[in-house]
Amino acid sequence: MEPRRKNAAVQLDESEILRRGLDTFAELGYDPTTVRELARRLGVSHNFINDRYGSKASFWRAVVDFALSDVQAERDALLARYRDDDERLRNAVGQLYRLSANASQLSRLIADESTRDSDRLDYLHQRFVQPFWDSITPTITALVEAGRIPRVAPHILYFAIVGPALALTQDPIADRLDPAAPPTASRDREGMADALSALVLHGLLPPA
Repeated sequence: MEPRRKNAAVQLDESEILRRGLDTFAELGYDPTTVRELARRLGVSHNFINDRYGSKASFWRAVVDFALSDVQAERDALLARYRDDDERLRNAVGQLYRLSANASQLSRLIADESTRDSDRLDYLHQRFVQPFWDSITPTITALVEAGRIPRVAPHILYFAIVGPALALTQDPIADRLDPAAPPTASRDREGMADALSALVLHGLLPPA
């Protein structure tokens, strides 16, 4: 059994290892995900994670880096295309929601980790939350000063914008709320994301 599992490890490329790791952490959460369970799902020896990454925590960070690769660069490129603050915010929010809909495992991981203080939340804040917020803060500030967005605490605005995006991962409750429709997982994910972002933005940033 052991040689077979070692051979399986050789056949997996790095992206597949990290993708399976993301699936596991998103499904189970960090604490319930044991190194043994990771090895089982990767089809590798029980020493594989520690030998290659050093620890479960280091593997988790590698998974996050993999999942977030190119995200900020794509956002910066999108924001650079628009001069109008309304358009910049609408497109940044739309991009965030489409990312959440298409990368639901990453969103599930972020939603889960956001509920508790930990070094992992610090890492997500550093790698994803703060860069996203910093990139749209000048636009939001300009819209607040122009009276287009209500003047509220930054964390309230964050919840108003990001909270619904994370909800796009909650397919089981969506299916129960709309039982006559096809399963949520089989629907047009980007269409759902665009509909939700349009609804949120209509309240946050109504047409001038």
